[in-house]
Amino acid sequence: MKVIQRTYWVLFAVISLLWWLADDVLAARGFFPLRSSLVNFSGLLAMGAMSLAMLLAVRPALLERRLGGLDKVYRLHKWLGISALVLSAIHWGWAQIPKWLVGWGLLEKPARKGLGAPQEGILGWFHSQRGLAESIGEWAFYAAVVLIVLALVKRFPYRYFFKTHRLLALVYLLLAFHGLVLMKPEYWAAPLAPLFALFMLLGCIAAVVSLTRRIGLRRRVLGEVLELERHPDNRVLRVTLRLQDRWPGHEAGQFAFVTFDPQEGPHPFTISSAWREDGLLTFLIKAIGDYTAALPQRLKLGDQAVVEGPYGRFDFQGRKAAQIWIGGGIGITPFIARLQWLAKQRREQAVDLFYCTSEPDEAFIARLRLLARQAGVRLHLLVSQRDGRLTPERLCEAVPGWRDADVWFCGPLAFGNSLRQGLVERGMSAEDFHHELFDMR
Repeated sequence: MKVIQRTYWVLFAVISLLWWLADDVLAARGFFPLRSSLVNFSGLLAMGAMSLAMLLAVRPALLERRLGGLDKVYRLHKWLGISALVLSAIHWGWAQIPKWLVGWGLLEKPARKGLGAPQEGILGWFHSQRGLAESIGEWAFYAAVVLIVLALVKRFPYRYFFKTHRLLALVYLLLAFHGLVLMKPEYWAAPLAPLFALFMLLGCIAAVVSLTRRIGLRRRVLGEVLELERHPDNRVLRVTLRLQDRWPGHEAGQFAFVTFDPQEGPHPFTISSAWREDGLLTFLIKAIGDYTAALPQRLKLGDQAVVEGPYGRFDFQGRKAAQIWIGGGIGITPFIARLQWLAKQRREQAVDLFYCTSEPDEAFIARLRLLARQAGVRLHLLVSQRDGRLTPERLCEAVPGWRDADVWFCGPLAFGNSLRQGLVERGMSAEDFHHELFDMR
């Protein structure tokens, strides 16, 4: 989390510094000169947030590695989207509200300045397009507000979100034109405008990649449904795919985007099998929405699927010799893959696995017990109705050597935050608590 927090604040700090060096805000006298500077500043911040969000949307491998996994990439993408929405609203407010106040007689209209020396070349063309850019920017802003709000409403069906969210790439292209044309001419003599133009160019390339549906194209392989097994008590469907194309292999803890229905689009699922170079991938899919709840009835043996991946950095590479794994509900999935890997490697490592569930399925638990025994992992089963909730106190009692272990958690966000806070208060370093942020929306 620290990496994405640092990236978030560094982005806005760099933009602010470049704007401060390029703008004459300190020389502003009166409301309207100050307003002009703040219109530019808020617009730059909004476009900076949108540009980085657009880059992150195409899942670049380099940024995934630097930010600690695609789950962290999408968390930063979400923060930037919300920030862009707020900053765009502020930008719109600075641009529009003073005009209304002038019209209502509450503000005195500023004296019109002379035209000054005519601009030549590309800056002259930009000047001639200002009216068009302002109109495009205003309507693109309204579209962005609607699309971003829809993306944040969890009740908005994923199959529609998948389609409408891509329209933000088109909106971004329109806003990039708006921002480039309306860039203050004086900014081009400073590092601000050239660097920002390059940043927006990268964002535009990413937008085109999104609009042409080429995101993750080189990581896509075809697969066929080989096995289906339903666990009714915990509403989990085990799906095994036989891949028809070359798969680069994956590490335990990684996930992939799987498309069973092109109209629904790709959904992220953690891979629950270790890679054995046999062309088989297994996914455990929890019925947590209309789409996943209907999969047991809709999927059939032999159905085709598209798999894109692998992604993620939930790699079990910690600083301590011992490890504590905590799987909340379907969050047990990455640990099942790791159990298979450990059983195959026969690696000596002190590992305690806590499986916390409110929907116990005997066949599912029996298989988990077998895997844990084969891997030499100590399994702790907590059924919430019978055993209550796992707390930091209970964890420390169950694993006396917890201070010498890394913690790896996958499950509900609030549950993970509670455990992390409690363990940190007891002396654990925050760096030793690894939390998979498996929320791609």
